[in-house]
Amino acid sequence: MVKRFLAVLAWVTLMAAPATAQTNDVYIQVQARSSLTAAEDSARQFSQIFENVSGFALGNGWYGVALGPYSDLAAEAELRRLRAIRAIPGDAYLQRENRFGARFWPIGAAALAAPTTVETPAPAPERVTLPDETPAQARASEAALTRAQKQELQTALAWAGYYNAAIDGAFGRGTRGAMAAWQADQGFETTGVLTKRQRMALLGQYNAVFDGLGLAILDDPRTGISMQMPLDVVALARIEPPFAVYEPTSPLPVRVLLISQPGDRRTLSGLYEIMQTLEIVPLDGPRSLRADGFSLVGRNADIVSQTEVSLQGGAIKGFTLIWPAGDEGRRTRVFDRMNASFATLPGVLDPAAGQEAEQRVDLVAGLQVRQPIATGSGFFVGTRGHVLTSADTVAQCTRITLNDLYEATVSATDDATGLAILTPSEVLAPRRTASFRDGPARLRSEVAVAGYPFGGALGAPTLTFGTVEALTGLSGEDGVKRLSLSARPGDAGGPVLDLSGHVAGMLMAGGGPGNSVLPPDVSFATNPDRIVGFLSQAGVAPTLASAGAPLDPEDLSRVAADMTVLVSCWE
Repeated sequence: MVKRFLAVLAWVTLMAAPATAQTNDVYIQVQARSSLTAAEDSARQFSQIFENVSGFALGNGWYGVALGPYSDLAAEAELRRLRAIRAIPGDAYLQRENRFGARFWPIGAAALAAPTTVETPAPAPERVTLPDETPAQARASEAALTRAQKQELQTALAWAGYYNAAIDGAFGRGTRGAMAAWQADQGFETTGVLTKRQRMALLGQYNAVFDGLGLAILDDPRTGISMQMPLDVVALARIEPPFAVYEPTSPLPVRVLLISQPGDRRTLSGLYEIMQTLEIVPLDGPRSLRADGFSLVGRNADIVSQTEVSLQGGAIKGFTLIWPAGDEGRRTRVFDRMNASFATLPGVLDPAAGQEAEQRVDLVAGLQVRQPIATGSGFFVGTRGHVLTSADTVAQCTRITLNDLYEATVSATDDATGLAILTPSEVLAPRRTASFRDGPARLRSEVAVAGYPFGGALGAPTLTFGTVEALTGLSGEDGVKRLSLSARPGDAGGPVLDLSGHVAGMLMAGGGPGNSVLPPDVSFATNPDRIVGFLSQAGVAPTLASAGAPLDPEDLSRVAADMTVLVSCWE
């Protein structure tokens, strides 16, 4: 609502004037409009309350409404006083007359000569007292409101919880009742018609959510973006194309990304997919991709982020607001204000900017990629893409992915054996499915576990070789065999292969019974007969095979790669 450009810069400019030059050329800018007609309407409304209203061109098609002029000290004192009684918006600020363009208010004032500089300090201006009105006077002043101003009052009443009908600018029974209820709660006479003072108080309450945020227009030629930004709580931290990253500067953990890059629909689609991998865009929330832009909302227990991006003339531009969770009323108001003020300037962010920044595989343009809370291994056991894995790996997941590409859900588990079946959200056609060895393994026979011990960092499963040491568990339990094999936690759920490439079991999670700490080369695997029985009960037809000729290591690695799956568990 108020076009401040850079409030900090304006204040520095103001304070830079010599202390002895107490001239009457300081104004309190209270509002800005993007059209002359709207600015004249605002100036007319403020003139009903204040006698010293002026209007100036601000440039770039914007027009400002200001109070003054004042001397330096008087302007600062009056700004604090008017803010305290909520007679002006909370983001009003001081500005010198030489920063304004041509005057448009009062009507005809542009033809007057510029005011003569006063060398001596002027007396402090009279204190403005907002007059109250009779019901008849209130109705008369209300009749002068524009439809937009009436809608703003309805919006403020709705925000305060008094109004739940259409925001149409028509003051019918519902609006009158809401006004009367608000008046009663504020200790005013319940007439159902708001006086000037009451309207200012209601709007002051409505706009109080912006206090301390420093919402002001930022014109950024690097990104080619102009928009309102909460400049009192964020500041530019770094440029990482396609982002200009604004980090918090106050206890309020707010972040803003300005998004700017050259591109086409293909680039837009790629950015849409990439942004959904970032930690700042949680998984829960609506999102949509259009031919000319996209929208993303992500929320979790900590943050809510909202992104709007558009494609125009070969330039992709937009922004993301990241806000702490549990503050939706203020977040949505701030986002709407930012989105409504968003405008494009010439140019886009230089793709070469920020090249000296830290480069890591878990970062995209300097932003952290979302990481799973746990990873494990699994392997295809059905032609439609069913995957067998360790039940421990997926026990605490709210979301499961296969090979970082496909969503999956747990369709069956067996607590006794620690087995779980994952069903992908779409039918998959694996290159190879498990063929289970029909018959017991031989003691001291060589086996290999295929798995992702490093969370998929290597891009392919790793084979770890070992031998079958016992056909039972440490306490003699059936259905389990003990291996001499140095497996890692990420291998759990992976297939145990004999040298012919048949599955001789699934590597179990954990180690020995209870809290026992076992030697690092001791592992356990579920026997294939247990797996076959579990799959059959779950409706997945297993494939059986007799022992075959040993494969050379290269072919065995290929069999393992075609069959083994990276299982990722997400919050």
